[in-house]
Amino acid sequence: MTRASLNAINQSLVNSANFYGNFISKLPFSSSSASSLQTIENSQCKPLLNPLYNLLPETRNPNKIVDLISSSLKQNNSQLTLLQNHIKPLIPYLGCHEITRVLLRFQSDCSSALTFFNWVKNDLGIKLSSHNYCYIVHILAWSKNFSLAMNLLCELIDFVKDCSNCEDLFESLVSCSKDCNFDPVVFDMLIKGYVRKGMVKEGIRTFRNVLEVGYLPSVITCNCLLNGLLRLNFIDQCWLVYEEMGRVGIRPNSYTFNILTNVFCKDGNVDKVNEFLERMEEEGFDPDLVTYNTLISSYCRKERLNDAFYLYRIMYRRGVVPDLVSYTALMNGLCKEGRVREAHQLFHRMVHRGLNPDIVSYNTLISGYCKEGRMQESKYLVHEMIGNGISPDSFTCRVLVEGYGKQGRLVSALNLVVELRRFGVSISSGIYDFLIVSLCHEDRPFAAKNILGRISQDGYVPKPDIYNELIETFCRCNNVADALLVKAEMVSKRIKVNLVAYRALICSSCRIGKTHEAESLMEEMLKSDILPDPHICRVLIQCYCDHMDIDKAESILSFFAKKFRILDTESYNVLVSTCTESGDMEKLMELQDRMMKLGFAPNSLTCKYVIHGLLKAKRLYKQKLLGS
Repeated sequence: MTRASLNAINQSLVNSANFYGNFISKLPFSSSSASSLQTIENSQCKPLLNPLYNLLPETRNPNKIVDLISSSLKQNNSQLTLLQNHIKPLIPYLGCHEITRVLLRFQSDCSSALTFFNWVKNDLGIKLSSHNYCYIVHILAWSKNFSLAMNLLCELIDFVKDCSNCEDLFESLVSCSKDCNFDPVVFDMLIKGYVRKGMVKEGIRTFRNVLEVGYLPSVITCNCLLNGLLRLNFIDQCWLVYEEMGRVGIRPNSYTFNILTNVFCKDGNVDKVNEFLERMEEEGFDPDLVTYNTLISSYCRKERLNDAFYLYRIMYRRGVVPDLVSYTALMNGLCKEGRVREAHQLFHRMVHRGLNPDIVSYNTLISGYCKEGRMQESKYLVHEMIGNGISPDSFTCRVLVEGYGKQGRLVSALNLVVELRRFGVSISSGIYDFLIVSLCHEDRPFAAKNILGRISQDGYVPKPDIYNELIETFCRCNNVADALLVKAEMVSKRIKVNLVAYRALICSSCRIGKTHEAESLMEEMLKSDILPDPHICRVLIQCYCDHMDIDKAESILSFFAKKFRILDTESYNVLVSTCTESGDMEKLMELQDRMMKLGFAPNSLTCKYVIHGLLKAKRLYKQKLLGS
């Protein structure tokens, strides 16, 4: 064949391909760009390819893409990367249907199927369809690779959840099972996947769909579903699932009954527990340790200690030995009723029977003693637990420090913290916050500041509220200079000073007569976009009125009214009262007119001050006449 003939054939193929490509682009399931072809979803239709493509070389022939990939996978999985470069022009033709064909060819070789799946998803960046996911899940489950199958199924659940079409994954799995080997365990996995993702309602729907098609989920799957329903407080649904299990013949196990015992306790139907336990025994299951612990904890929470101790005694008769959970629940119940001594006796009985107490059992007793104010016993227990190799946790430290705080023994609390640190116990920032705030409430700002300085060296970063509390306390104790030092430290650390701190600083400055500093602080506050409140207005007006600077007071009151719409009647009355002292009624009436134009309305106290001013003016006038 001559070169001219070959060129003519090639041109014919190109023209034909262009025509066919234009034709396909007009079909509803096709796209005009390669990138769009890569994101076709759920397209199970065979692509319409031009038969003339078979005249092209194999690496250019879209009809051969599945064969090329399959051949490469059979040789070596690492060949896919090399193949990607050889068949680059064909990648746009690798749609969902072609991906499925490759997966089905390797359904007996899950390793190759998974390699191909990941190559398409990660290396090629093609958006896989839900059916592609279903096929790989079936292949992995059939090969007993349940962990990988579960991971991909959860990924598929997320994928479908983010889509707007709300596809039914159960139907998709059933549909795909017609074309490949499958294990019904995938339906169990789907229910578990939904529960794992918190989509329990979808899990129930799938559970019912599985039963309708004739498959029975395992009791483990049913327990997983029950547990998910219990966590979300779907109590009624728990019983419906349990009844459905009995109807179709899924035999419950001890774990099922323990979950349902929890359901009883959460539902508040503890009185029906005995009836349920009898049903349990009829089914051939004896209540185990978990069952008894669940019931004892529930009785203790409901302050039914007699019933809890009855079960505790029954356990021994039935050969079920109580554990740490049993004893700790009973001790907690006793402590709640203020019977801490009895709880401690039970603690000793537990130790005597060979059980080593843990942090929870110690904390239960320590908390009980702290609530009763018996700090010496609490401290003794802390030393005992440290001696037994159990390090106190944040709860232990908090209840002890708060216990001392309630008794006003902050020095003892501080000494305890120092002692615990010496034992290597980590002190949480919340405990330091409590100590600093408690010292501030006792008006001991210097002690609080001293602690803050020491613990800051250990990496403690105080919250803005702690600094603001310090500023407020210093101001309350008339130590404005120290409060300003704390504020300067906040500014240097770029911590925002809040309204409470500014209010305290302004009020304190006014109280000691430093009106200029008070005004500067207010200007700084406004620059920080913090708006003043009526209390600040009141303090400033009172300060200027005390200095008989009526013009400045009126200026401040007008400023607050115009700028912030703060029409504080109390501040207005202070200004009126100060004006009346001079006895100049003309000036007072002019002030009254100006204030009313701003929106101030006189009240009964205003009228009282005006009357007082009139009487005083009259008295002054008489004195003037007599003097002349």
